[in-house]
Amino acid sequence: MNNNLWQYNSLSLLPGYNNEGMKLTFYPYNLQLQHVFTVASCSRSFTPAVQVEVEYEGVIGYGEASMPPYLGESVESVMAFLQKVDLNRFNDPFQLEDILTYVDGIMAGNTAAKASIDIALHDLVGKLLGVPWYKIWGVDKEKAPSTTYTIGIDTAEVVKEKTLEVAGRFNILKVKLGRDNDREIINAIRSVSSLPVAVDANQGWTDKHKALDMIQWLKEQGVVMVEQPMPKAQLDDIAWITEQSPLPVFADESLQRLADVERLKGVFSGINIKLMKCTGMREAWKMLTVARTLGMKVMIGCMTETSCAVSAAAQLSPAVDFADLDGNLLISNDLFDGMKVVRGKITLNNLPGIGIRKIQ
Repeated sequence: MNNNLWQYNSLSLLPGYNNEGMKLTFYPYNLQLQHVFTVASCSRSFTPAVQVEVEYEGVIGYGEASMPPYLGESVESVMAFLQKVDLNRFNDPFQLEDILTYVDGIMAGNTAAKASIDIALHDLVGKLLGVPWYKIWGVDKEKAPSTTYTIGIDTAEVVKEKTLEVAGRFNILKVKLGRDNDREIINAIRSVSSLPVAVDANQGWTDKHKALDMIQWLKEQGVVMVEQPMPKAQLDDIAWITEQSPLPVFADESLQRLADVERLKGVFSGINIKLMKCTGMREAWKMLTVARTLGMKVMIGCMTETSCAVSAAAQLSPAVDFADLDGNLLISNDLFDGMKVVRGKITLNNLPGIGIRKIQ
């Protein structure tokens, strides 16, 4: 067997299903970035990932774990976790709640590894039903929002070049801030574009008064929302900012999973849900539902990912306020064809499951 290919065969005897179980296959796959990507804490030219397949009755569901450095997971940790997954414990893939509760309980953490199984099972179940997940959830795909396109921290000249590169393709930009050249970056964008801008400080601001001053200035520059302005543990400072901010303030690093949503009510205006942090589609939908009951805004985001994980997240997009689903557009070696961005807007297809075809 290829050293990069791991398989686990679940040998359940399923009445009426030719006694075939589920087969789990996974392998590492580095995602090559088209540009060096810089945020407040680091720079990188690729993102390690693990691709996952769950096969049942000849039908394959695809999943993915993407591991940017700050998640604390690695190819080795993900593959070690996946080796522990025993699908033999369940009668069929439709037992999503039981299967994913079991997967979550194998070990603490490992959220990207868990998300890869979750996405693959959702894709598989949708394919077996012959229906895409946005229909299963009962949302209208025409209500999917425009996605932001992310521009990392860089020199003013490079930021300007990146902005011009995507001119006419997007309706809203997202820019990473949090270092000492924030105003320079915004001014560079404004010199070549009048599009609305979302800002992600990635915990880069540390003084609440300076952060609020910056947000007030950003509002004047056509910025429409701010994500994670301060370190995730400084909740009192963030709540103070949110109360006085002229812009909605969204949680990213402060938010991981479902249990975090209620405690962030009043601290942030909204939450940014990412499948790699919350263990996948099942929990993401629950987080969205809870946030809405609490009167919070919702954003659906992503890491650097192939069209597999991005298309999975896009199934939720008709139900959110903001979307940042451009991770597949930032890489040069996508394995899948799935969700499209058409004139800046997320466009879902009618393919069953998470809406993808494998192309490599």
